[in-house]
Amino acid sequence: MPNTTLTHRQRLEACLADGPLDRPPVALWRHFPVDDQTPEGLAKAALAFQRTFDFDLVKLTPASSFCLKDWGVDDEWRGATEGTRDYTRRVIFHPEDWEKLPMLDPHQGHLGAQLRSLEMLVKELGPETPVLQTIFSPMAQAKNLVGGALLLAHLRKYPQAVHAGLKIIAEGTRRFIEACLPLGLAGVFYAVQHAQYGLLTEAEFRDFVAVYDLLALEPAAGLWLNMLHLHGEQVMFDAVQRYPLQIINWHDRDTFPSLKEARGRTKMALCGGLQRERTMVLGTPEMVISEGRQAIEAVDGRRFILGTGCVTPTHAPYGNLLAARQCVE
Repeated sequence: MPNTTLTHRQRLEACLADGPLDRPPVALWRHFPVDDQTPEGLAKAALAFQRTFDFDLVKLTPASSFCLKDWGVDDEWRGATEGTRDYTRRVIFHPEDWEKLPMLDPHQGHLGAQLRSLEMLVKELGPETPVLQTIFSPMAQAKNLVGGALLLAHLRKYPQAVHAGLKIIAEGTRRFIEACLPLGLAGVFYAVQHAQYGLLTEAEFRDFVAVYDLLALEPAAGLWLNMLHLHGEQVMFDAVQRYPLQIINWHDRDTFPSLKEARGRTKMALCGGLQRERTMVLGTPEMVISEGRQAIEAVDGRRFILGTGCVTPTHAPYGNLLAARQCVE
């Protein structure tokens, strides 16, 4: 154990390198509904959350529509406990619509607004508190352009049309990540929603998801703190091990593999350990501390960041959030 207290950046660098730590890193993140509709509002909300709990990294969490609104989608805040918004307007209805998607300019419109939010947050926090920008997989973006059920129908009946759309989305995502690089972010939080056996076969995942993820992620290769998020249940954990990312996060309390099982299946550092509903919302601070310390023990505290398997719900009690932060001390 180091004799001195490490900065957030130093602690995460040591964690990734499997070096000596003063304590395990910890990070929770959440949506900020209503606040996330302006770049200033999102940056200020994320900053206030960080100044309250002093986590080791800050994941900037915009509404999932931030990368889609310039294509014409619309959404509405209706009170979901995760802080997510409901889509009220899609833009893909017919197979030929996929090929009509224009290439977006990352410096304009809602994408440009997200860049401003990222820039504000990085500037306020300084270099010793790493900031991650949320990036959605092209397939996840496609789902929100068309709707989940229709996406799978198009994918299987009109695969070439979907490929045409995914190529445009992936290239646009690559350009947006490239535009983020000069702003000082530490990495991307790359959200993959279709690496689930309940949605796709492994062949479909390889052909419609992985190939476009690897294209989109090219500019992030030089960043030091990229995190992969596998959303959902029955995840294809082994299928994403080629992704050029340093950390993997998934719903480890709800689906295979457990933290202990994952240690032997990946070279990436692990992030998770806290169940976000039963523990973070419905539990007590004592339950949070117990579960957090059990997770740390399961991996011997090595190359591990304590967190939840996905966004922390907006109604998680203050005391439980504070307990997650305190249990690593």
